[in-house]
Parts: sequence; C-alpha cells; structure tokens
Amino acid sequence: MAAVRKVKTAVVGCGMISNIYIRNLKQLFSVIDLTAVCDLNAAAAQEKAKTFGVERVMTIDEIAADPEIELVVNLTAPVAHYSVIKQMLEAGKHVYTEKMFTTDLAQAQELVKLADEKGLMIAVAPDTALGAGVQTARYMIDSGLVGDITSGLVSVTRNQNLNSESFKFLQKAGGTLPYDVGIYYIGALIALLGPVESLCAFAAPAPLHEKQLLFDTANPDAWTIPGNNLVTASLSFACGALVSVHFNGNAVGSETSFMRFFGTRAAMEVGDPDTFAGEVKLTFPESGTVTMPFTHGYNGVNMLPEKGWFDFYGHRGIGVADLAWAIREGRPNRLSKEYGLHCQEILQGIDEAAATGSVYHLKSRCKVAPLRPGFFSSNGDGRSRADAERSLMA
Repeated sequence: MAAVRKVKTAVVGCGMISNIYIRNLKQLFSVIDLTAVCDLNAAAAQEKAKTFGVERVMTIDEIAADPEIELVVNLTAPVAHYSVIKQMLEAGKHVYTEKMFTTDLAQAQELVKLADEKGLMIAVAPDTALGAGVQTARYMIDSGLVGDITSGLVSVTRNQNLNSESFKFLQKAGGTLPYDVGIYYIGALIALLGPVESLCAFAAPAPLHEKQLLFDTANPDAWTIPGNNLVTASLSFACGALVSVHFNGNAVGSETSFMRFFGTRAAMEVGDPDTFAGEVKLTFPESGTVTMPFTHGYNGVNMLPEKGWFDFYGHRGIGVADLAWAIREGRPNRLSKEYGLHCQEILQGIDEAAATGSVYHLKSRCKVAPLRPGFFSSNGDGRSRADAERSLMA
C-alpha cells in the first residue's frame, strides 16, 4: 500500500460531523492525502485545520481551481449538495457526499449524467453499509447460510421532533426521520439484497412542535418538520424478497430499531445500520439463535488515541477511502452514484406512492460489491490497528 500514490483530497463543510471525517482521513486511511478544508465560516475551517494539522484552508473556488486536488468530500447541509457536487464535477473532481445525495431526484439524476459524461465517480453516504455489521450480514447471505431471502421487517422509531430542538437542520427539508435516519436502513437493504423494483406506501407528516425551552431558546416558538415523518412501505426487490419498512419519527421515548430477514435456510437479524457494528444473529430450525463473529473490519471502534464526538462512528470515511482506491485501481467504487440515486429514489418513491395511492416502479438500478472478508480493524486486543484497509482493495 505504501507504493500507491495518495489521492489529494479536500473537505468542504466543517460542521459537527467533520471532526470524525477529518481525523480519519488524516490518520486512518493510507490512500488519502487530506490537504485542505473549506467552510463558508472561515474561522470554523481555520479551527479544524489547526486541530487536525491540515495544511491549507481554501475557498470552494480555490479547491475547484486546484489541479492537484482529485477528490472532494462534501459535508455541507443537504440543501447545498447539488451546487457543491456540480461545481466540483465541472472542475474535474471526484466527489464523496454525505447523505442525502440531493434534496431533489431530478438534480441527482442530472449529477449522475454529468459525472458519466466527464468520466468521474461520485460516492454517496451512508458508508455504514461498508461497516462490519452489514458486511458480515452480506457474507452470511453470499455464503448461502441464510438461503434465499424471502422477506424482511425493518423498523426505526425516534422522537425526531424533539431532536429538532437541538439539531436545527432537522427543522428544514430533509429533516424528517426517513431522510435523516431511514436512509441508513435503505442503504443497508440495498447493500444486502440489491435493487428495489417497486413499492407501495402510506405516510403521515410531522405534527406542529412547540419549543420546549429545554434546549436552545433561540429556536422559533413552533415549527413543523417539512415532509412525511412517518412512513410504512412494502418494497419488492429484484431478488424476489418482500420487505416491510416502518420509519416513525413521531414516536416518543428512546429510539428503537429492528432489522430481520427470513430465508429458506435460516432467519437473520441485523443490528442497527446507523452504526458500523450491528450484531448479526442467525436462527436455524434445530438450534437456538447464534451471534456470528464479524467477518470484516470497520466495526466503528475508534482505534485512534484521541476521543471525541461520534466515536461510535469511528470508521466514518470508509466510503471516501473506497472511492480513493477505486480511482487508483481504475474500478467502480462501491457506494456509487447509482447507489446514491437508487436510495434517494426509494425514499422519494415512498412519498409519491403514499401521495397517489399507487404502486411506484423504480427507474434506477445499482449494484453494491461487498468488501473482501478476513481483514480486521484490530489485532484482537482491541487496541492495536490491523489491516482492514486491504478489504477495500480490488
């Protein structure tokens, strides 16, 4: 790996989630050379550069004009994704973007077409789909242990309205539970089962939420998160599986999640795909439930010395590293633009099906190649780093 020319990379957007990305891109992946950060708030960018030892603070136009920067990591708010991705593609850069791809399906389709025309790649979060949990579940399926998946049940509940007190971006478009959290479950489903062919759905909006005075008193007196905050949907996959999806952001109490599949040989439960380390459990007809050992690395455990926010997301950036390896190896990246487009079309298709009362037939398709098994994040003591990055290589 030392002989591979590193991919010069810049991060655009220095908000809360940028800490884990910048730290990992600087220290965890050998293929990345993070050379610049950028934010509309220049002071925020300066602070990140100083904290993590990033060489330069640049404007977005300077990044676009720099011929040495090959890859841009877009960590801006979803409403800015389209403009940032388009500018970087037009400048000849490959792009990794946080979820969602865009806030509009037609814009996502336009960006896919532009990238194709320019011979560029886009990677789209969530990259938890490349984590130990989902990849172990994929290995169980591919190995034949579960048999053919016939059906599945997926559910997540959260008080999204209360969350929007602290995280103000949730008060805007894209802040409902299906788009903010449900996308992790959709991404995992696609990584495990392949593309969806059609779906039908019911939905309900978020209620009016009055300020609770427990958090930031600068919030408005009341607001409603725009869009459907509760959806139930039935997804028909090209592989033949039928999966019921339940995303409820109008719930109260602690968050709950559930992901279970039924195969012709066994039932399989997968832990929370909003993390990297959801446990995989198999139940066979003549034995009890067994928790499977991880077959892959990237379990989310922070292997770097300093601790901080989002340590349970300790391997954020896998999708960036996979894209960088794809650039160097001349292959498609795993969390491709087609993956991002398909995930987005599923969520927007759910909205359309619920609004019209009709079955929505998806136009997009994608394929997510699995990581290579047998490479891990630690040497077994939970402290020493190992060779997980080799699982990203072809």
